[in-house]
Amino acid sequence: MRQKLLMPGVLVRFALILLVTAMPWLPMLCQQTGALPTLPASLDRAFSGPEPDLSSNYGLVYVPLDSWVYPAFERLFSLGYADSAYLGMRPWTRTSCLQILQETYPNIQDAPQDEEAWSIFQALATEFGVDTGQTTPQAELSDVYTRSMYIKGRPINDSFHFGQTLINDYGRPYQQGFNAIEGFTAKAEGYHLSLDVRGEFQHAPGRAAYPESVQALIAEVDNTPLVAAEVVPQTNVFRLINANLGVSVANHEISVGKVEDWWGPTQSGSMALSNNAEPIYGLRINRVTPLRVPVLSDLLGPFRYEGLFGSLKGHRYPNAPWIHAEKFSFKPSRNLEFGFSRVVVFAGEGHVPLTFGSFWNSFTSFSNVSLARKESRNDPGSRHSSFDFTWRLPWMEKWLTLYSDSIVHDDVSPLAAPRRAAVNPGLYLSHIPGLPHVDLRAEAVSTDPVSSTQGGSFIYYEFEYVDGYTNKNNLLGSWIGREGKGGQAWLTDWISPKEYIQLGYRNAKVSKNFIPGGTTQNDFNIKAVLRLKDNLELNAFGQAEFWKVPALASGPEHDFTGSVQITYYPKLSWHR
Repeated sequence: MRQKLLMPGVLVRFALILLVTAMPWLPMLCQQTGALPTLPASLDRAFSGPEPDLSSNYGLVYVPLDSWVYPAFERLFSLGYADSAYLGMRPWTRTSCLQILQETYPNIQDAPQDEEAWSIFQALATEFGVDTGQTTPQAELSDVYTRSMYIKGRPINDSFHFGQTLINDYGRPYQQGFNAIEGFTAKAEGYHLSLDVRGEFQHAPGRAAYPESVQALIAEVDNTPLVAAEVVPQTNVFRLINANLGVSVANHEISVGKVEDWWGPTQSGSMALSNNAEPIYGLRINRVTPLRVPVLSDLLGPFRYEGLFGSLKGHRYPNAPWIHAEKFSFKPSRNLEFGFSRVVVFAGEGHVPLTFGSFWNSFTSFSNVSLARKESRNDPGSRHSSFDFTWRLPWMEKWLTLYSDSIVHDDVSPLAAPRRAAVNPGLYLSHIPGLPHVDLRAEAVSTDPVSSTQGGSFIYYEFEYVDGYTNKNNLLGSWIGREGKGGQAWLTDWISPKEYIQLGYRNAKVSKNFIPGGTTQNDFNIKAVLRLKDNLELNAFGQAEFWKVPALASGPEHDFTGSVQITYYPKLSWHR
Protein backbone atom coordinates (compact mmCIF):
# COMPACT_ATOMS: atom_id res chain seq x y z
CA MET A 1 0.00 0.00 0.00
CA ARG A 2 2.84 2.36 0.83
CA GLN A 3 4.44 1.87 -2.60
CA LYS A 4 1.08 2.46 -4.35
CA LEU A 5 0.73 5.79 -2.54
CA LEU A 6 4.27 6.81 -3.35
CA MET A 7 4.18 6.03 -7.07
CA PRO A 8 1.77 8.84 -8.21
CA GLY A 9 3.84 11.40 -6.33
CA VAL A 10 7.03 10.06 -7.88
CA LEU A 11 5.57 10.25 -11.39
CA VAL A 12 4.42 13.84 -10.81
CA ARG A 13 7.86 14.84 -9.57
CA PHE A 14 9.45 13.04 -12.52
CA ALA A 15 7.21 14.99 -14.94
CA LEU A 16 8.06 18.27 -13.20
CA ILE A 17 11.79 17.49 -13.44
CA LEU A 18 11.35 16.82 -17.18
CA LEU A 19 9.49 20.14 -17.66
CA VAL A 20 11.92 22.24 -15.65
CA THR A 21 14.93 20.59 -17.26
CA ALA A 22 13.63 20.96 -20.81
CA MET A 23 12.47 24.58 -20.61
CA PRO A 24 15.92 26.24 -20.94
CA TRP A 25 16.59 24.13 -24.04
CA LEU A 26 13.27 24.58 -25.86
CA PRO A 27 14.65 27.39 -28.05
CA MET A 28 17.49 25.10 -29.11
CA LEU A 29 15.03 22.45 -30.31
CA CYS A 30 13.99 24.65 -33.21
CA GLN A 31 17.23 26.43 -33.99
CA GLN A 32 18.50 26.33 -37.58
CA THR A 33 21.82 27.28 -39.09
CA GLY A 34 22.27 28.48 -42.61
CA ALA A 35 26.02 28.19 -43.26
CA LEU A 36 27.32 25.08 -45.04
CA PRO A 37 29.38 22.91 -42.66
CA THR A 38 33.12 22.56 -43.25
CA LEU A 39 36.12 21.16 -41.45
CA PRO A 40 38.90 23.44 -40.17
CA ALA A 41 41.81 23.83 -42.57
CA SER A 42 44.08 22.23 -39.97
CA LEU A 43 42.27 18.91 -40.48
CA ASP A 44 42.64 18.90 -44.27
CA ARG A 45 45.63 16.60 -44.15
CA ALA A 46 43.78 14.07 -42.00
CA PHE A 47 40.62 13.80 -44.09
CA SER A 48 41.50 14.88 -47.62
CA GLY A 49 44.69 12.88 -47.96
CA PRO A 50 45.45 9.15 -47.96
CA GLU A 51 44.35 6.73 -45.25
CA PRO A 52 46.11 7.01 -41.89
CA ASP A 53 49.36 5.21 -41.39
CA LEU A 54 48.28 2.28 -39.22
CA SER A 55 51.88 1.68 -38.15
CA SER A 56 52.05 5.18 -36.71
CA ASN A 57 53.54 5.76 -33.27
CA TYR A 58 50.43 7.68 -32.24
CA GLY A 59 46.80 6.72 -31.72
CA LEU A 60 47.47 3.20 -30.39
CA VAL A 61 45.76 3.51 -26.99
CA TYR A 62 42.18 2.48 -26.38
CA VAL A 63 39.40 5.01 -25.88
CA PRO A 64 37.77 4.32 -22.46
CA LEU A 65 34.32 2.72 -22.59
CA ASP A 66 32.64 5.59 -20.75
CA SER A 67 33.96 8.23 -23.18
CA TRP A 68 31.59 10.56 -25.07
CA VAL A 69 33.08 9.15 -28.27
CA TYR A 70 31.03 5.92 -28.39
CA PRO A 71 27.57 7.52 -28.12
CA ALA A 72 28.69 10.00 -30.79
CA PHE A 73 29.71 7.19 -33.18
CA GLU A 74 26.46 5.32 -32.44
CA ARG A 75 24.45 8.39 -33.34
CA LEU A 76 26.50 8.94 -36.49
CA PHE A 77 25.97 5.31 -37.51
CA SER A 78 22.24 5.49 -36.87
CA LEU A 79 22.00 8.67 -38.95
CA GLY A 80 23.33 6.68 -41.93
CA TYR A 81 27.11 7.22 -41.67
CA ALA A 82 30.15 5.58 -40.00
CA ASP A 83 29.47 2.36 -41.92
CA SER A 84 32.74 0.72 -40.86
CA ALA A 85 32.13 1.10 -37.10
CA TYR A 86 31.94 -2.24 -35.28
CA LEU A 87 29.44 -1.41 -32.55
CA GLY A 88 29.50 -4.92 -31.10
CA MET A 89 33.23 -4.83 -30.25
CA ARG A 90 34.54 -2.13 -27.98
CA PRO A 91 36.79 -0.44 -26.94
CA TRP A 92 38.45 0.96 -30.08
CA THR A 93 41.90 2.42 -30.47
CA ARG A 94 42.23 6.05 -31.46
CA THR A 95 43.64 4.98 -34.83
CA SER A 96 40.55 2.83 -35.43
CA CYS A 97 38.33 5.83 -34.69
CA LEU A 98 40.31 7.97 -37.12
CA GLN A 99 40.01 5.36 -39.86
CA ILE A 100 36.21 5.18 -39.42
CA LEU A 101 36.04 8.96 -39.79
CA GLN A 102 38.25 9.00 -42.86
CA GLU A 103 36.04 6.42 -44.56
CA THR A 104 32.95 8.43 -43.57
CA TYR A 105 34.19 11.80 -44.83
CA PRO A 106 33.39 11.38 -48.56
CA ASN A 107 29.80 10.35 -47.76
CA ILE A 108 29.13 13.14 -45.31
CA GLN A 109 30.61 15.70 -47.71
CA ASP A 110 27.74 14.85 -50.06
CA ALA A 111 25.16 15.75 -47.37
CA PRO A 112 25.86 19.31 -46.19
CA GLN A 113 22.20 19.67 -45.26
CA ASP A 114 22.52 16.94 -42.59
CA GLU A 115 23.48 19.38 -39.84
CA GLU A 116 23.18 17.01 -36.89
CA ALA A 117 25.48 14.43 -38.51
CA TRP A 118 27.93 17.16 -39.48
CA SER A 119 28.01 18.46 -35.92
CA ILE A 120 28.87 15.01 -34.61
CA PHE A 121 31.44 14.40 -37.33
CA GLN A 122 33.18 17.73 -36.71
CA ALA A 123 33.50 17.03 -32.98
CA LEU A 124 34.95 13.57 -33.62
CA ALA A 125 37.23 14.84 -36.38
CA THR A 126 38.62 17.50 -34.05
CA GLU A 127 39.20 14.87 -31.35
CA PHE A 128 41.03 12.36 -33.57
CA GLY A 129 42.40 14.49 -36.42
CA VAL A 130 45.31 15.53 -34.21
CA ASP A 131 46.50 11.90 -34.31
CA THR A 132 47.80 12.29 -37.86
CA GLY A 133 51.36 13.28 -38.48
CA GLN A 134 52.61 12.36 -35.00
CA THR A 135 55.78 10.28 -35.26
CA THR A 136 57.68 11.02 -32.04
CA PRO A 137 57.11 9.43 -28.62
CA GLN A 138 54.94 11.39 -26.23
CA ALA A 139 53.13 11.15 -22.91
CA GLU A 140 49.93 12.87 -21.79
CA LEU A 141 47.86 13.44 -18.69
CA SER A 142 44.44 13.15 -20.33
CA ASP A 143 42.08 13.95 -17.47
CA VAL A 144 41.56 14.17 -13.72
CA TYR A 145 38.15 13.73 -12.12
CA THR A 146 36.31 13.64 -8.83
CA ARG A 147 32.85 12.24 -8.09
CA SER A 148 30.82 12.78 -4.93
CA MET A 149 27.75 10.59 -4.46
CA TYR A 150 25.22 10.27 -1.68
CA ILE A 151 22.76 7.39 -1.35
CA LYS A 152 19.80 7.98 0.93
CA GLY A 153 18.11 4.74 1.88
CA ARG A 154 19.27 1.16 1.52
CA PRO A 155 20.58 0.26 -1.97
CA ILE A 156 20.87 -3.22 -3.49
CA ASN A 157 24.34 -4.34 -4.55
CA ASP A 158 24.30 -8.09 -5.08
CA SER A 159 23.87 -8.60 -8.82
CA PHE A 160 24.44 -12.35 -8.56
CA HIS A 161 21.33 -12.80 -6.41
CA PHE A 162 19.08 -9.80 -5.70
CA GLY A 163 19.99 -6.96 -8.09
CA GLN A 164 21.93 -3.70 -8.37
CA THR A 165 21.04 -0.09 -7.66
CA LEU A 166 23.95 1.21 -9.75
CA ILE A 167 24.95 -0.63 -12.92
CA ASN A 168 27.79 -0.65 -15.47
CA ASP A 169 30.14 1.31 -13.21
CA TYR A 170 33.32 -0.80 -13.34
CA GLY A 171 32.35 -2.66 -10.18
CA ARG A 172 32.96 0.40 -8.02
CA PRO A 173 31.83 -0.11 -4.40
CA TYR A 174 28.78 1.76 -3.10
CA GLN A 175 26.71 1.67 0.07
CA GLN A 176 24.19 3.83 1.89
CA GLY A 177 25.71 7.21 2.75
CA PHE A 178 28.53 9.23 1.19
CA ASN A 179 30.60 7.61 -1.60
CA ALA A 180 33.46 9.22 -3.54
CA ILE A 181 36.09 8.63 -6.20
CA GLU A 182 39.06 10.73 -7.33
CA GLY A 183 41.02 9.60 -10.35
CA PHE A 184 43.14 10.31 -13.42
CA THR A 185 43.82 8.99 -16.91
CA ALA A 186 47.25 9.10 -18.56
CA LYS A 187 48.85 7.61 -21.65
CA ALA A 188 52.20 7.28 -23.42
CA GLU A 189 53.03 6.16 -26.97
CA GLY A 190 55.99 5.64 -29.24
CA TYR A 191 57.93 3.10 -31.30
CA HIS A 192 54.77 0.98 -31.83
CA LEU A 193 54.30 0.74 -28.04
CA SER A 194 51.53 2.22 -25.94
CA LEU A 195 50.71 2.52 -22.26
CA ASP A 196 47.45 3.79 -20.82
CA VAL A 197 46.66 3.99 -17.12
CA ARG A 198 43.48 4.97 -15.33
CA GLY A 199 43.55 4.85 -11.55
CA GLU A 200 41.38 6.19 -8.79
CA PHE A 201 40.93 6.38 -5.05
CA GLN A 202 37.58 4.88 -4.03
CA HIS A 203 35.64 5.45 -0.84
CA ALA A 204 32.41 3.73 0.22
CA PRO A 205 30.79 3.20 3.63
CA GLY A 206 30.46 -0.26 5.12
CA ARG A 207 27.30 -2.14 5.99
CA ALA A 208 26.10 -4.71 8.47
CA ALA A 209 26.34 -8.40 7.69
CA TYR A 210 23.43 -10.20 6.06
CA PRO A 211 21.07 -11.90 8.53
CA GLU A 212 21.58 -15.63 8.97
CA SER A 213 18.39 -16.30 6.99
CA VAL A 214 19.79 -14.49 3.95
CA GLN A 215 23.11 -16.36 4.23
CA ALA A 216 21.19 -19.65 4.37
CA LEU A 217 19.18 -18.68 1.26
CA ILE A 218 22.35 -17.78 -0.68
CA ALA A 219 23.95 -21.10 0.29
CA GLU A 220 20.82 -22.95 -0.85
CA VAL A 221 20.41 -21.29 -4.27
CA ASP A 222 24.15 -21.37 -5.00
CA ASN A 223 24.63 -24.93 -3.71
CA THR A 224 27.51 -23.85 -1.46
CA PRO A 225 28.39 -24.51 2.19
CA LEU A 226 26.75 -22.21 4.73
CA VAL A 227 29.36 -19.68 5.87
CA ALA A 228 29.12 -17.13 8.64
CA ALA A 229 27.85 -13.71 7.57
CA GLU A 230 30.55 -11.06 7.29
CA VAL A 231 30.35 -7.34 7.89
CA VAL A 232 31.17 -5.34 4.76
CA PRO A 233 33.96 -2.99 5.86
CA GLN A 234 34.37 0.60 4.76
CA THR A 235 36.25 0.90 1.46
CA ASN A 236 39.22 3.26 1.18
CA VAL A 237 41.46 1.99 -1.59
CA PHE A 238 43.40 3.04 -4.68
CA ARG A 239 42.40 0.87 -7.62
CA LEU A 240 43.42 0.65 -11.24
CA ILE A 241 40.49 0.76 -13.66
CA ASN A 242 42.68 0.35 -16.74
CA ALA A 243 46.37 -0.40 -17.09
CA ASN A 244 47.41 -1.64 -20.52
CA LEU A 245 50.85 -2.06 -22.02
CA GLY A 246 50.44 -2.76 -25.72
CA VAL A 247 52.37 -3.25 -28.91
CA SER A 248 51.04 -2.75 -32.44
CA VAL A 249 51.88 -5.59 -34.83
CA ALA A 250 50.38 -5.97 -38.32
CA ASN A 251 47.08 -4.21 -37.48
CA HIS A 252 46.80 -6.08 -34.19
CA GLU A 253 47.01 -4.59 -30.73
CA ILE A 254 48.62 -7.07 -28.33
CA SER A 255 48.37 -5.90 -24.74
CA VAL A 256 48.75 -7.09 -21.16
CA GLY A 257 47.26 -5.52 -18.08
CA LYS A 258 43.82 -4.66 -16.85
CA VAL A 259 41.34 -5.20 -19.66
CA GLU A 260 37.91 -3.61 -20.24
CA ASP A 261 35.58 -4.97 -22.92
CA TRP A 262 32.04 -4.43 -24.16
CA TRP A 263 31.01 -7.20 -26.54
CA GLY A 264 27.57 -6.21 -27.73
CA PRO A 265 25.53 -3.41 -29.35
CA THR A 266 23.17 -2.76 -26.41
CA GLN A 267 23.38 0.22 -24.07
CA SER A 268 21.98 -1.57 -21.02
CA GLY A 269 24.92 -3.95 -20.94
CA SER A 270 26.56 -6.63 -23.06
CA MET A 271 25.45 -10.18 -22.27
CA ALA A 272 29.00 -11.52 -22.69
CA LEU A 273 31.42 -8.89 -21.35
CA SER A 274 30.65 -5.41 -20.06
CA ASN A 275 31.94 -2.86 -17.57
CA ASN A 276 29.46 -3.97 -14.91
CA ALA A 277 32.32 -5.66 -13.07
CA GLU A 278 35.84 -4.49 -12.35
CA PRO A 279 38.02 -5.15 -15.43
CA ILE A 280 40.21 -8.24 -15.20
CA TYR A 281 43.96 -8.63 -15.56
CA GLY A 282 44.79 -10.46 -18.74
CA LEU A 283 46.35 -10.78 -22.18
CA ARG A 284 44.40 -9.41 -25.14
CA ILE A 285 44.98 -9.81 -28.89
CA ASN A 286 42.73 -7.52 -30.89
CA ARG A 287 42.42 -7.08 -34.65
CA VAL A 288 41.80 -3.33 -34.50
CA THR A 289 41.17 -2.76 -38.22
CA PRO A 290 38.84 -4.87 -40.40
CA LEU A 291 40.32 -7.84 -42.26
CA ARG A 292 39.24 -9.01 -45.71
CA VAL A 293 39.79 -12.65 -46.68
CA PRO A 294 39.05 -13.78 -50.26
CA VAL A 295 35.86 -15.82 -50.65
CA LEU A 296 34.95 -15.56 -46.95
CA SER A 297 34.67 -11.77 -47.08
CA ASP A 298 32.83 -11.96 -50.40
CA LEU A 299 30.07 -13.70 -48.46
CA LEU A 300 30.30 -12.24 -44.94
CA GLY A 301 32.19 -9.00 -45.51
CA PRO A 302 35.23 -7.72 -43.63
CA PHE A 303 35.56 -8.83 -40.02
CA ARG A 304 37.32 -8.15 -36.74
CA TYR A 305 38.27 -10.53 -33.95
CA GLU A 306 39.58 -10.46 -30.42
CA GLY A 307 40.92 -12.98 -27.93
CA LEU A 308 41.26 -12.59 -24.17
CA PHE A 309 42.91 -14.68 -21.45
CA GLY A 310 42.95 -13.63 -17.79
CA SER A 311 42.26 -14.39 -14.14
CA LEU A 312 39.13 -13.88 -12.06
CA LYS A 313 39.05 -12.67 -8.45
CA GLY A 314 36.61 -13.09 -5.59
CA HIS A 315 35.79 -16.77 -6.21
CA ARG A 316 35.76 -19.52 -3.58
CA TYR A 317 34.32 -22.56 -5.38
CA PRO A 318 36.81 -23.07 -6.91
CA ASN A 319 39.29 -20.41 -5.90
CA ALA A 320 41.22 -18.43 -8.54
CA PRO A 321 39.61 -19.66 -11.79
CA TRP A 322 40.69 -18.37 -15.19
CA ILE A 323 38.81 -17.06 -18.18
CA HIS A 324 39.34 -17.14 -21.93
CA ALA A 325 37.09 -15.40 -24.44
CA GLU A 326 36.97 -15.02 -28.21
CA LYS A 327 34.82 -12.93 -30.51
CA PHE A 328 34.38 -12.47 -34.28
CA SER A 329 32.29 -9.65 -35.78
CA PHE A 330 31.32 -9.45 -39.48
CA LYS A 331 29.89 -6.67 -41.66
CA PRO A 332 28.29 -8.22 -44.77
CA SER A 333 26.77 -4.85 -45.70
CA ARG A 334 26.97 -1.23 -44.65
CA ASN A 335 23.73 -1.63 -42.67
CA LEU A 336 24.32 -4.97 -40.97
CA GLU A 337 26.81 -6.26 -38.42
CA PHE A 338 26.68 -9.57 -36.57
CA GLY A 339 29.02 -11.30 -34.17
CA PHE A 340 29.69 -14.57 -32.36
CA SER A 341 31.55 -14.84 -29.08
CA ARG A 342 32.39 -17.38 -26.43
CA VAL A 343 33.38 -16.84 -22.79
CA VAL A 344 34.67 -19.76 -20.71
CA VAL A 345 35.46 -19.85 -16.99
CA PHE A 346 37.81 -22.76 -16.41
CA ALA A 347 40.52 -24.26 -14.16
CA GLY A 348 40.80 -23.23 -10.50
CA GLU A 349 42.48 -24.45 -7.35
CA GLY A 350 41.34 -27.87 -6.20
CA HIS A 351 39.43 -28.57 -9.42
CA VAL A 352 41.48 -28.32 -12.61
CA PRO A 353 45.10 -27.10 -12.60
CA LEU A 354 46.02 -24.39 -15.09
CA THR A 355 48.24 -25.95 -17.76
CA PHE A 356 48.48 -25.62 -21.50
CA GLY A 357 46.66 -28.95 -21.73
CA SER A 358 43.72 -27.76 -19.59
CA PHE A 359 43.54 -24.54 -21.60
CA TRP A 360 43.57 -26.41 -24.91
CA ASN A 361 40.94 -28.86 -23.64
CA SER A 362 38.70 -25.92 -22.74
CA PHE A 363 39.45 -23.95 -25.91
CA THR A 364 38.55 -26.85 -28.23
CA SER A 365 35.47 -28.10 -26.37
CA PHE A 366 32.12 -27.19 -27.96
CA SER A 367 29.81 -30.11 -27.13
CA ASN A 368 28.08 -31.15 -23.93
CA VAL A 369 30.10 -33.41 -21.63
CA SER A 370 29.19 -36.06 -19.07
CA LEU A 371 28.79 -35.44 -15.35
CA ALA A 372 31.80 -37.64 -14.67
CA ARG A 373 33.95 -35.49 -16.92
CA LYS A 374 32.63 -32.28 -15.35
CA GLU A 375 33.76 -33.52 -11.95
CA SER A 376 37.20 -34.59 -13.23
CA ARG A 377 40.40 -32.79 -14.14
CA ASN A 378 39.16 -32.82 -17.75
CA ASP A 379 36.31 -30.40 -17.08
CA PRO A 380 36.33 -27.87 -19.99
CA GLY A 381 34.75 -25.21 -17.75
CA SER A 382 31.61 -23.11 -17.66
CA ARG A 383 30.95 -22.20 -21.30
CA HIS A 384 28.70 -19.37 -22.47
CA SER A 385 28.25 -18.49 -26.16
CA SER A 386 26.77 -15.28 -27.55
CA PHE A 387 25.31 -13.90 -30.77
CA ASP A 388 24.55 -10.25 -31.48
CA PHE A 389 23.55 -8.13 -34.45
CA THR A 390 22.97 -4.50 -35.42
CA TRP A 391 20.74 -3.66 -38.38
CA ARG A 392 19.83 -0.28 -39.84
CA LEU A 393 16.33 -1.08 -41.05
CA PRO A 394 15.57 -0.81 -44.79
CA TRP A 395 13.95 2.45 -45.91
CA MET A 396 14.62 3.84 -42.42
CA GLU A 397 18.41 3.70 -42.41
CA LYS A 398 18.78 7.23 -41.05
CA TRP A 399 16.06 6.76 -38.46
CA LEU A 400 15.70 3.35 -36.90
CA THR A 401 18.25 0.74 -35.83
CA LEU A 402 17.26 -2.71 -34.58
CA TYR A 403 19.78 -4.66 -32.54
CA SER A 404 19.94 -7.60 -30.19
CA ASP A 405 22.31 -9.50 -27.94
CA SER A 406 21.89 -13.07 -26.69
CA ILE A 407 23.75 -15.68 -24.66
CA VAL A 408 23.35 -19.39 -23.97
CA HIS A 409 25.01 -21.81 -21.58
CA ASP A 410 26.56 -25.08 -22.80
CA ASP A 411 25.42 -24.70 -26.40
CA VAL A 412 27.43 -23.77 -29.47
CA SER A 413 25.40 -20.61 -30.11
CA PRO A 414 22.06 -19.00 -29.21
CA LEU A 415 21.14 -19.55 -32.87
CA ALA A 416 21.40 -23.30 -32.29
CA ALA A 417 19.27 -23.23 -29.13
CA PRO A 418 17.02 -20.14 -29.20
CA ARG A 419 14.60 -21.49 -26.57
CA ARG A 420 17.48 -21.90 -24.11
CA ALA A 421 18.98 -18.48 -24.77
CA ALA A 422 18.89 -15.24 -22.79
CA VAL A 423 18.08 -12.25 -24.99
CA ASN A 424 18.50 -8.47 -24.97
CA PRO A 425 16.79 -6.82 -28.00
CA GLY A 426 16.57 -3.07 -28.55
CA LEU A 427 15.39 -0.29 -30.86
CA TYR A 428 17.10 3.06 -31.36
CA LEU A 429 15.35 6.04 -32.96
CA SER A 430 18.19 8.37 -33.95
CA HIS A 431 16.01 11.49 -33.99
CA ILE A 432 12.41 12.53 -33.56
CA PRO A 433 10.64 14.33 -36.43
CA GLY A 434 11.08 18.04 -35.91
CA LEU A 435 13.58 17.46 -33.09
CA PRO A 436 16.84 16.43 -34.81
CA HIS A 437 18.91 16.31 -31.64
CA VAL A 438 16.48 14.27 -29.51
CA ASP A 439 16.71 10.47 -29.64
CA LEU A 440 14.86 7.58 -28.04
CA ARG A 441 16.11 4.12 -27.13
CA ALA A 442 14.33 1.14 -25.56
CA GLU A 443 15.63 -2.32 -24.64
CA ALA A 444 14.25 -5.48 -23.03
CA VAL A 445 16.36 -8.17 -21.36
CA SER A 446 15.68 -11.66 -20.06
CA THR A 447 17.88 -14.41 -18.60
CA ASP A 448 14.82 -16.59 -17.96
CA PRO A 449 14.74 -18.75 -21.13
CA VAL A 450 11.51 -20.32 -22.33
CA SER A 451 12.67 -23.92 -21.88
CA SER A 452 15.38 -23.69 -19.22
CA THR A 453 13.89 -22.37 -15.98
CA GLN A 454 16.23 -23.95 -13.42
CA GLY A 455 16.06 -21.84 -10.28
CA GLY A 456 18.93 -19.55 -11.22
CA SER A 457 21.19 -22.47 -12.13
CA PHE A 458 21.56 -21.98 -15.86
CA ILE A 459 22.56 -18.58 -17.33
CA TYR A 460 25.65 -17.17 -15.58
CA TYR A 461 25.90 -20.24 -13.31
CA GLU A 462 27.30 -23.76 -13.28
CA PHE A 463 27.41 -26.23 -10.41
CA GLU A 464 31.18 -26.73 -10.76
CA TYR A 465 31.72 -22.94 -10.79
CA VAL A 466 29.12 -21.82 -8.29
CA ASP A 467 30.52 -18.30 -7.93
CA GLY A 468 29.51 -18.00 -11.54
CA TYR A 469 30.14 -15.47 -14.22
CA THR A 470 31.59 -12.83 -11.88
CA ASN A 471 34.70 -10.86 -11.03
CA LYS A 472 34.94 -9.65 -7.45
CA ASN A 473 31.27 -10.59 -6.93
CA ASN A 474 29.91 -8.47 -9.80
CA LEU A 475 28.50 -10.01 -12.99
CA LEU A 476 30.79 -9.75 -16.01
CA GLY A 477 27.78 -9.61 -18.33
CA SER A 478 24.34 -8.07 -17.93
CA TRP A 479 23.17 -6.57 -14.62
CA ILE A 480 19.83 -8.41 -15.02
CA GLY A 481 21.48 -11.38 -13.32
CA ARG A 482 20.35 -15.00 -13.13
CA GLU A 483 16.80 -15.82 -14.19
CA GLY A 484 15.68 -12.19 -14.43
CA LYS A 485 13.57 -10.03 -16.74
CA GLY A 486 13.50 -6.30 -17.24
CA GLY A 487 14.19 -3.42 -19.54
CA GLN A 488 15.43 0.13 -19.92
CA ALA A 489 14.41 3.23 -21.86
CA TRP A 490 16.17 6.55 -22.45
CA LEU A 491 15.05 9.88 -23.90
CA THR A 492 18.04 12.10 -24.65
CA ASP A 493 18.31 15.72 -25.74
CA TRP A 494 21.75 16.29 -27.26
CA ILE A 495 22.85 19.87 -26.64
CA SER A 496 26.09 19.12 -28.47
CA PRO A 497 27.98 15.91 -29.33
CA LYS A 498 29.58 16.06 -25.87
CA GLU A 499 26.61 17.36 -23.87
CA TYR A 500 23.15 16.03 -23.17
CA ILE A 501 20.24 15.81 -20.76
CA GLN A 502 18.76 12.34 -20.40
CA LEU A 503 15.72 10.82 -18.74
CA GLY A 504 15.84 7.10 -18.03
CA TYR A 505 13.76 4.27 -16.62
CA ARG A 506 14.85 0.77 -15.59
CA ASN A 507 12.84 -2.23 -14.45
CA ALA A 508 14.18 -5.55 -13.18
CA LYS A 509 12.49 -8.65 -11.80
CA VAL A 510 14.07 -11.86 -10.55
CA SER A 511 12.01 -15.05 -10.81
CA LYS A 512 10.31 -16.54 -7.74
CA ASN A 513 11.70 -19.88 -8.91
CA PHE A 514 15.16 -18.54 -8.07
CA ILE A 515 14.73 -16.17 -5.11
CA PRO A 516 11.68 -16.95 -2.91
CA GLY A 517 9.16 -14.16 -3.34
CA GLY A 518 11.13 -12.85 -6.34
CA THR A 519 12.48 -9.29 -6.58
CA THR A 520 11.24 -6.10 -8.25
CA GLN A 521 13.14 -2.87 -8.99
CA ASN A 522 11.86 0.32 -10.62
CA ASP A 523 14.40 3.11 -11.19
CA PHE A 524 13.68 6.62 -12.51
CA ASN A 525 16.75 8.72 -13.30
CA ILE A 526 17.89 11.97 -14.83
CA LYS A 527 21.39 12.72 -16.04
CA ALA A 528 23.00 15.89 -17.33
CA VAL A 529 26.45 16.11 -18.91
CA LEU A 530 27.53 19.70 -19.62
CA ARG A 531 30.75 21.36 -20.68
CA LEU A 532 31.31 24.36 -18.40
CA LYS A 533 34.38 25.07 -20.53
CA ASP A 534 35.91 23.16 -23.40
CA ASN A 535 38.19 21.36 -20.91
CA LEU A 536 35.84 21.21 -17.90
CA GLU A 537 32.89 18.81 -17.71
CA LEU A 538 30.03 18.53 -15.22
CA ASN A 539 28.23 15.19 -14.90
CA ALA A 540 25.18 15.26 -12.60
CA PHE A 541 23.00 12.21 -11.90
CA GLY A 542 19.89 11.61 -9.81
CA GLN A 543 17.96 8.38 -9.36
CA ALA A 544 14.87 7.38 -7.38
CA GLU A 545 14.58 3.64 -6.86
CA PHE A 546 11.68 1.58 -5.53
CA TRP A 547 12.35 -2.04 -4.76
CA LYS A 548 10.80 -5.08 -3.18
CA VAL A 549 12.93 -8.05 -2.14
CA PRO A 550 11.13 -10.15 0.50
CA ALA A 551 14.35 -12.03 1.21
CA LEU A 552 16.03 -8.77 2.30
CA ALA A 553 13.17 -6.65 3.64
CA SER A 554 9.63 -7.45 4.75
CA GLY A 555 8.04 -4.62 2.78
CA PRO A 556 8.69 -2.19 -0.09
CA GLU A 557 11.83 -0.05 0.15
CA HIS A 558 13.11 3.00 -1.70
CA ASP A 559 16.38 4.88 -2.04
CA PHE A 560 17.63 8.01 -3.75
CA THR A 561 21.06 8.45 -5.35
CA GLY A 562 22.55 11.81 -6.23
CA SER A 563 26.03 12.33 -7.68
CA VAL A 564 28.12 15.13 -9.16
CA GLN A 565 31.31 14.49 -11.12
CA ILE A 566 33.75 17.14 -12.31
CA THR A 567 36.27 16.16 -14.99
CA TYR A 568 39.13 18.38 -16.06
CA TYR A 569 40.94 17.72 -19.35
CA PRO A 570 44.32 19.43 -19.01
CA LYS A 571 45.87 17.64 -22.03
CA LEU A 572 49.28 18.14 -20.47
CA SER A 573 51.71 16.44 -22.82
CA TRP A 574 55.39 15.75 -23.19
CA HIS A 575 57.03 15.23 -26.59
CA ARG A 576 60.49 13.86 -27.08
